[in-house]
Amino acid sequence: MTNDNIPEPQVWPTLRAKDAPALIRFLVDVFGFEETAVYGTEGTVEHAQLSWPLGGGIMLGSDRESGPWKLTPGTFGAYVVCNDPDALYARARSAGAEIIDEMTDTDYGSRGFAVRDPEGNLWSFGTYRGEPRKS
Repeated sequence: MTNDNIPEPQVWPTLRAKDAPALIRFLVDVFGFEETAVYGTEGTVEHAQLSWPLGGGIMLGSDRESGPWKLTPGTFGAYVVCNDPDALYARARSAGAEIIDEMTDTDYGSRGFAVRDPEGNLWSFGTYRGEPRKS
């Protein structure tokens, strides 16, 4: 599904996973990311792109022993804007995700929660869309 109102992402947060195929399934099935591209063989993910329905997304791949792009699995953290945090919270809880910050309303106008994925990465979901850019 293409939406002309959603700008193409220009910044792609990235992470590595011990079990990238399982993490992809979790992020798609529980959080609602869209599996846009996955390249690899025999359980190893060389590159995956997961798009977020409201715009943007992440890239990830299987952990590598060495190389210039070595990242430690389980050390990633992200804030993701969502329109219905209550529904996503219920979905995450029913899937057995580890809730690390219960649903809350902030003094800056956001409603959201935080969770740890099976690899140990931290995800915060909320309605806060950031401050407007200065023109």
